[in-house]
Amino acid sequence: MIKIGLISDTHNYLDPQVFEYFGDCDEIWHAGDFGSLSIAEELREIAPVVGVYGNIDGEDIRQVYPLHQRFEREGLKIWMTHIGGIPGRYCLPIRQEMETNPPELFVCGHSHILRISRDQDLNKMLYMNPGAAGKQGFQSQRTVIRFQIVEGKLHNVEVINLDVEQEAAE
Repeated sequence: MIKIGLISDTHNYLDPQVFEYFGDCDEIWHAGDFGSLSIAEELREIAPVVGVYGNIDGEDIRQVYPLHQRFEREGLKIWMTHIGGIPGRYCLPIRQEMETNPPELFVCGHSHILRISRDQDLNKMLYMNPGAAGKQGFQSQRTVIRFQIVEGKLHNVEVINLDVEQEAAE
């Protein structure tokens, strides 16, 4: 079993609540638009970071994190990239590889819109976009996701709305 904290689009802002919510995670996955390398360094204080660079990320981040990550955890095949599209409307380079070599879990960011769904046309592949955790952008809510992978299956998927949690604390 491995516990994952999934975050994207921090845009150089790391909400202090992330330390609490991801504190017991084995890994943190960042789906791009870190904003600065210091965000990755702060996240690494919590757990190892697997990430991809986003369209706003500079050369410093691109030297450390690739455009795409394909990897496996607990028998689950994962593909993470920043700009991926949505089920049924993947970006062109993504769509071509998706049709010939789909993962079991596809993770992307960029849209700032939280979405978890199954792609019925691609063997019920699970699609996850954690939305945006930073303060820049048009999103109405700042969100992250936390979940476990056990023997190739996702368990205990939790969407955390950072704004709601922050309002409750005030």
